[in-house]
Amino acid sequence: MPRSSVLQAAHPAAPPARRPAAPQAPPVGALLRRYAYAGEPLSCQPVAQGLLNRGYRLATTRGAYFLKQHLDARTADRDTIARQHRATQRLHALGLPVAPPLPDSAGRTVAVIGGHCYALHPWIDGRHRDGAQLTRAGCRHLGTLLGHVHTCLDRVMGAPSPDPGHAPDAGHESARPEDTFRLIDELLRLVRARRPRDGFDELAEHRLRERRVLLAAHAHRRPPAAAATGWVHGDFHPLNLLYRGAEPAAIVDWDRLGVRPRAEEAVRAAAIFFVRPAGELALDKVRAYARAYRRAAGADGAELAAAVDRVWWERLNDFWTLRWRYQLHDRRADPQFPAVSALAVWWTREYEAVRDAFTG
Repeated sequence: MPRSSVLQAAHPAAPPARRPAAPQAPPVGALLRRYAYAGEPLSCQPVAQGLLNRGYRLATTRGAYFLKQHLDARTADRDTIARQHRATQRLHALGLPVAPPLPDSAGRTVAVIGGHCYALHPWIDGRHRDGAQLTRAGCRHLGTLLGHVHTCLDRVMGAPSPDPGHAPDAGHESARPEDTFRLIDELLRLVRARRPRDGFDELAEHRLRERRVLLAAHAHRRPPAAAATGWVHGDFHPLNLLYRGAEPAAIVDWDRLGVRPRAEEAVRAAAIFFVRPAGELALDKVRAYARAYRRAAGADGAELAAAVDRVWWERLNDFWTLRWRYQLHDRRADPQFPAVSALAVWWTREYEAVRDAFTG
């Protein structure tokens, strides 16, 4: 797993209940005593710090491993992690490219030490590839892969049922404009109070004022609650997919595994893979990806059209990068803001073309 493999890409989400604690060296000795076959430690190097969890490249006398420390309060309990582990083990048995955790000497895949949960995975040598690096055939392969993820998850997890602990919003209701207007006002207050102001603050104020006007013009288009749901990865984006050459080697970071509208994951993933720096989508690649996804998942155009509508609305009402900066005083998501904020404006202007790319 390369250095950036545990970063979280642009994914609409509220700020976490609490920020991860300050980095501390993992208890490598205590961990490896549970994995007697793993050998003696040689080095333990952090990979790029994720927004919610942390990972390390652990080298031992027997090889290299990926050590994950689960910190996000919403998903870092033993039972939730164990459920994720069982899912990846079953998906691996079906032939999907995943990296299931390694069991310790007692057969357990979650180690709780010092109040924190850890898991040991094989180290996967691979690279991340965003949409700009994918050929048209690669886009089709990506859509097929996500479609297989969804159908295989239904096989290994059983019939989906509502999962309040992992759903992004209760009942999959879409954002209410009145709530967004209040959030915009609060963020504007925080932005304008900044001293000294910088270029980011200027862009943030511009985008917030722009979005308020745009939302007022489209408030009547709030979509209804989602009808179709299924088991989804929950965070499918370029930094959670490793390639060897042109072939996917491993889908990683299953922390958000849960029951949600599956077509929305397909649309949301495309909006991350295929967004250009200026905030536009590469619609020719989206079309190739979406056609392959529909065939693999058995999804029809109506399901994708509804998902486009809901993800567009989600983007129009979401300010997660600004909430991290101005409410949590955490700037790690700042680089994602320019493209993410521009995409909502462009998508609104090109709505029909975007929907056609996903459904045509």
